Amino acid sequence: MMIAVASLELLVGILLLGKAATLFPVERAAIEPAPDVNDDIAQPRGRSIVNSARKIAEDLIAPPRIEGTDMERVDPRSPLGDLGLASRPKSSMPRDWRETLLYRPVATTSAGFDSMGRKLFISGTQGVEPDRVCLFHDVSWPCGQRARAAFNNWMRGRALNCFVPPEVDRFPVAATCRLGKQDVGAWLVSNGWAQALPSGIYGKAEETAKTAQMGIFGPP
Repeated sequence: MMIAVASLELLVGILLLGKAATLFPVERAAIEPAPDVNDDIAQPRGRSIVNSARKIAEDLIAPPRIEGTDMERVDPRSPLGDLGLASRPKSSMPRDWRETLLYRPVATTSAGFDSMGRKLFISGTQGVEPDRVCLFHDVSWPCGQRARAAFNNWMRGRALNCFVPPEVDRFPVAATCRLGKQDVGAWLVSNGWAQALPSGIYGKAEETAKTAQMGIFGPP
């Protein structure tokens, strides 16, 4: 009896489902087949980019045209001071000596330095030894150390242009040197950090340093 009732209920359920399908149809989305990998449609197409920016006031923004005939060469500006314009003394060095840049010089005395394996002294000057003590109005001070430090601070490791012998000759030499346009010997003597040799050309520079009490001739 129970089996008959269950079968009857199952049959009624099936009929109700069929009736509901006719009353509420379900729309199925059409699924297109995947394109073949060899099909041209499957290949991505590049999109062209068009620059849509507008040019505004092109005649005003564009740089002006410069005609070559309007350009005029002017004389260089005058120097701000005479510090770097001291004339360089004429050199009487041997013919095989050449003007050479010596990098990273280090002062050994107030008028001598080492650079690139060479040991040089400034021609026409007498350097102040580092252990020298000067006296000014009964006040003593280490002028030798101060003079060497002043020479080092002035060079600041910059290259000096000096007349030196060939590369094979590395013996200590006295040479004329310059830093830029400034004669090194003239700077040392005129500032009182070196003395002029009696046979040199810096006698007037030493007198000027003494009168102004510069360097070793002045106070500590």
